[in-house]
Amino acid sequence: MKKYHYFLFDLDGTLTEPEEGITKSVQYALEHFGIHEEDRTNLRRFIGPPLADSFQDFYGFDREKAMRARAKYQERYNVKGLYENAVIPGIPELLAGLRERGAVIALATSKPEPMARKILDQYGLTVWFDEIVGSCPDGERAAKVEAIAEVFRRMGLGEEDKARALMIGDRRHDVWGAQAFGIDSLGAYVGYADPGELETAGATWIAASMEEMTQLLWEAAEA
Repeated sequence: MKKYHYFLFDLDGTLTEPEEGITKSVQYALEHFGIHEEDRTNLRRFIGPPLADSFQDFYGFDREKAMRARAKYQERYNVKGLYENAVIPGIPELLAGLRERGAVIALATSKPEPMARKILDQYGLTVWFDEIVGSCPDGERAAKVEAIAEVFRRMGLGEEDKARALMIGDRRHDVWGAQAFGIDSLGAYVGYADPGELETAGATWIAASMEEMTQLLWEAAEA
């Protein structure tokens, strides 16, 4: 595996286990529109992609209705769902090891930035991050490529730095965002990807487990 200096992480399904909070909040939003989804396992597909896009893709909402659904989701998530979460075992050690190896670490998530910051604060992870980027409260910057671009902008990075940057995530949207921006990606089967999803998406590197992700990233970090 080649060497990198800038490590950009997804949040949901990569650093934390958010299933309960997200799926219950999606249930809450769908109920508002008269849709009763009793089986929360059917709503795992909402974990990772931009939220409004998922309401459009999975329930046929138009954009205006999807944005209203997103707002209903946030009514519950911002108060309760945010805390129905947990850190994936091994993540604090992974981040600490990267920092010891001189890595620069950033968050690039589709989750609203204020919520992402609260989650990192809640679990004591903020200390490891040089930059934290999420979507805007109005839904702007929800696409992964936009979050990656904002990380580069805030950190003063340019085209010459792309070769030393790696996006790490658990879904195809993380891989696609990295491809669109022109950086490498590591797809990690630690979250919600279907079998073969990350390979099909074209991830530069693949990790089959938390242990493998840790080993690969520590080896890739420049001393």
